[in-house]
Amino acid sequence: MRALISGIGGFAGAHLARHLLESGDEVIGCSSRGTWPVEIPAQVADNATIFRWDISQEIPTVIRRQISEFAPEAVYHLAAISVPSACGNDEPTPKAVAVNVQGTKAVLELVGTLASRPRLVFASSCYVYAPVSAGQPKVREDAPLGAQRGYAKSKLQAERLITAAAKTGRVDAIIARAFQHSGPRQSPQMILPDWASQLAASSNEPIHVFCRDAYLDLSDVRDVVRAYRALVVDGKPRTVYNVGSGICRRSGDLLQQLLDISKSGRDVVEIDPGRRQHPIADVSRIMAHTKWKPHIGIRETLEDILEYWQRRNESP
Repeated sequence: MRALISGIGGFAGAHLARHLLESGDEVIGCSSRGTWPVEIPAQVADNATIFRWDISQEIPTVIRRQISEFAPEAVYHLAAISVPSACGNDEPTPKAVAVNVQGTKAVLELVGTLASRPRLVFASSCYVYAPVSAGQPKVREDAPLGAQRGYAKSKLQAERLITAAAKTGRVDAIIARAFQHSGPRQSPQMILPDWASQLAASSNEPIHVFCRDAYLDLSDVRDVVRAYRALVVDGKPRTVYNVGSGICRRSGDLLQQLLDISKSGRDVVEIDPGRRQHPIADVSRIMAHTKWKPHIGIRETLEDILEYWQRRNESP
């Protein structure tokens, strides 16, 4: 299968590229810089073509021609400002709107002009759902929507663009509402790599964590990108799918597992105590429509993240 990935140089994009290559696909992709980050595996950098397109800007003619000649059968739209703190509090920042909303519009316009008629999978977010309670945290795809912050609101606006385009028949599109996921090479702005990077540092300073009592659905990024490809192969058009583990995990328990794996006796300082309930995925739809199910256990994810940060700290 010929696949195009927007945001191929990002955390999930590079993991997706690797999975697609291992599945026998031909892969090209765009990023705002058009170059691979230094930590990208050679298997990806040597076999997937990357080019520069900041999706908040008009697509260069030469890039449009290159994509048209490649004739993708699948387009994975992952490019986004994906760190919520960078997207604004109550409303999306202008940059978040430019990339996450207008960028999605640009990708839709491109896909609609391609003679190859590719299937589009859009990576959305579980935070488009309305807030949930501790007693009923699990959400199906028909749960009430109610994005609360800038990042989620920008994703919900992008979803509406996707849905409208799909209804007209201009594109064959699927929305994948990804729940939190982590893995090697993720930014330390996210919770697990934040903790792992602190643990891997040569220091006796306490580990600073935001909250031990956050309850969330956390998957391995390598399972999530497998889900994206499964949706291209077997997903139903114009359908929304939750992509998560379906398991409610307490952040403090994840932290304790990391401490145990690292054999660290360092103290922990909690910055903002209090219970926080995040949505938990009901994944019955994606498991019914595709052959996908999560494979990677949380301990393996934690071990791989910690090992990545230990290697980084050992590098000259």
